[in-house]
Amino acid sequence: MTQRRGDDDNRDEKLQKVLARAGLGSRREMERAIEAGRVRVNRRLARLGDRVAGSDSVFFDGRKVAVEAPRSQRCRVLLYNKPEGEICSRSDPEGRATVYDRLPRLQAGRWISVGRLDFNTSGLLLFTNDGELANRLMHPSSVIDREYLVRVQGDVDEAMKQRLCEGVLLEDGTARFTDIVDGAGEGRNRWFYCVVMEGRNREVRRLWESQGVKVSRLKRVRFGNIFIPSHVRVGQWIELNDKEVGELCQTAGIEPPLQQPGLKRAEKHFRERHQRRLRSGRGRHTPRTRH
Repeated sequence: MTQRRGDDDNRDEKLQKVLARAGLGSRREMERAIEAGRVRVNRRLARLGDRVAGSDSVFFDGRKVAVEAPRSQRCRVLLYNKPEGEICSRSDPEGRATVYDRLPRLQAGRWISVGRLDFNTSGLLLFTNDGELANRLMHPSSVIDREYLVRVQGDVDEAMKQRLCEGVLLEDGTARFTDIVDGAGEGRNRWFYCVVMEGRNREVRRLWESQGVKVSRLKRVRFGNIFIPSHVRVGQWIELNDKEVGELCQTAGIEPPLQQPGLKRAEKHFRERHQRRLRSGRGRHTPRTRH
């Protein structure tokens, strides 16, 4: 059953929900920002649990936030084919590359990562400017499957695969694969496709390592019903179209936008040009762009 995003307007909504919808981060990040004293409502320091209406003035780090009605901004989603060697933070004290470095810049709000992939994991990573959508996609209650291609070093037999599917006790609770399918390779160096329903930290690696084998390569190849298109190479991104965004909203269990605000002419031109570059193979290492 899908959840409607405010049937009439944004009267009396939770403050962190309004901030997330403005693209300032996930709801959890906004809750931390409120607790840290970074948010004011009508010049008063905000508190966790506050609710706001469209007539309220909301300030985040001293800058006024547009308290928009649900769906008044265009819901956008990017698919990024993450390479190994990038971190999922916005900046790094060590100066390492981040997953945000090649993404297009937004005129308002910011890209929110739907979960994370660790430094040595590659593959499919989603970003959205819609905090509510990001929150629902990451929430355990959404029960969205994530499929990985993993290369394992060590002896893997049917008994091990059965244990991994039945459940293994890790330091943060029981975890399991819902499916394991053999891939290429033989002997002690084999590939497997495996599926998890949660987004715990290093869950796939920890599950295999609990059986005494080593993960030497790991790539996420699917999130829900979204796969990496063959023409999107490592280090490239592509924007989902309105139909794909609507299907992703349904996957998250929220009402898809009935009609998206139209693309501005410059944005439409940028999207079409970027698509042509990807399909021609000229955009392998896409630099940071603006639009």
